[in-house]
Amino acid sequence: MANREPMTFAELEGWLNQNRVTEIECLVPDLTGVARGKILPRQKFTEDRGMRLPEAVVAMGVTGEFPEEGPYYDVISPTDHDMHLRPDPTTVRIVPWATDPTAQVVHDCYDRNGQLVPFAPRSVLRRVCDLFAAEGWEPVVAPELEFYLVARNTDPDMPLKPPIGRSGRAETSRQAYSIDAVNEFDPLFEDVYDYCDKMELNVDTLIHEIGAGQMEINFFHAHPLGLADEVFFFKRTVREAAMRHDMYATFMAKPIAGEPGSAMHIHQSIVHKATGRNLFSNEDGTPSQEFFWYIGGLQKYIPAAMALFAPYVNSYRRLARFTAAPINIQWGVDNRTVGIRSPVAPPQARRIENRVIGADANPYVALAATLACGYLGIKNRIQPSPECKGDAYLGDYQLPRSLGEALELLRREKDLAQVLGEAFVTVYTEVKEIEYAEFMKVISPWEREHLLLHV
Repeated sequence: MANREPMTFAELEGWLNQNRVTEIECLVPDLTGVARGKILPRQKFTEDRGMRLPEAVVAMGVTGEFPEEGPYYDVISPTDHDMHLRPDPTTVRIVPWATDPTAQVVHDCYDRNGQLVPFAPRSVLRRVCDLFAAEGWEPVVAPELEFYLVARNTDPDMPLKPPIGRSGRAETSRQAYSIDAVNEFDPLFEDVYDYCDKMELNVDTLIHEIGAGQMEINFFHAHPLGLADEVFFFKRTVREAAMRHDMYATFMAKPIAGEPGSAMHIHQSIVHKATGRNLFSNEDGTPSQEFFWYIGGLQKYIPAAMALFAPYVNSYRRLARFTAAPINIQWGVDNRTVGIRSPVAPPQARRIENRVIGADANPYVALAATLACGYLGIKNRIQPSPECKGDAYLGDYQLPRSLGEALELLRREKDLAQVLGEAFVTVYTEVKEIEYAEFMKVISPWEREHLLLHV
């Protein structure tokens, strides 16, 4: 497994000395997955071992807006309390593109009483992992993250286009798994792999996905918290590398009309800590009851968790029939048309893949939510539906079709709120309502095209 060994503060100081670090980027992932925080001189970081930020910093929408009233302020103080941020030494990485020796460290958020801030994304994932640990289990995950390379675009009214490669031409057709199509962007990916190597990110396979300019990177399987950190770092890394090559990297779920959307498929299994056995397999190699219950939990709770897996209005454009994205919660073995897939694997590697999650999802929130669904399935012994052995795209829609519908389902689902924390669900849904209201103020080209003179 790919997680780093735990590091003490003394070891962190040694690491900073060894790398001659002069500045520290103190990072906190917010609800959208954006890196918030401060940049501190090395001496200030060493003296304080932390910093303070207003608690609302991790609880705002992608537009930077906050709710003005309502349940949000039953959780977050209207007097704008400070969070006390503590660095996690295990997360320290060099910033390979910085001019001066600079490190980046992810911080956890605590209140004045020393308790984790319950609505901070990293806190939510810690909470869910602790529930597994209390059962003697350790969840193991492996994300597959899709993204698009697009030509630099500074005008939001203009559609995105594939970037120009080494040949001087942009892709005009789909190049799934094409080696030559990836090689078009060799200079960029050489930088990406160099950055990942210097940051000790455990990325595995790089492939060209179906869409024009669409790529996928796979991560080695590991503990969820460490992998969420790696996805968080990787997104920053790819975006930075792309801009240095005069293009953008985007993790939007559906950036280009007519092209497939981008997903973050998450493979997941559970190891019994005492025995090291994969909980999804019996001693004789057959699938265990826990395997089926976990699938049952995903089937029952994914619809209510969709606002966490598909967090923006754009996310639901990806989830359409015959677009290489699932539209339902069917499950099957070696079946890519379903939302819940079990790849062919030996018993010790038996796992379940959640294919519903978008690349735009916050990795901490998405991992917490999918693990919560499976956890509830095992604890409540939820039996799944019969395996789907045909084309699931031909079936009915079983997922919410819009962010508004998804938020309503999340608010009503008390089991998920209990596992993820009611404070988190309250803050998250209130923030997303603000985002949705902001979107509804925008008149789209489709409306002008088809309604202006016809209604």
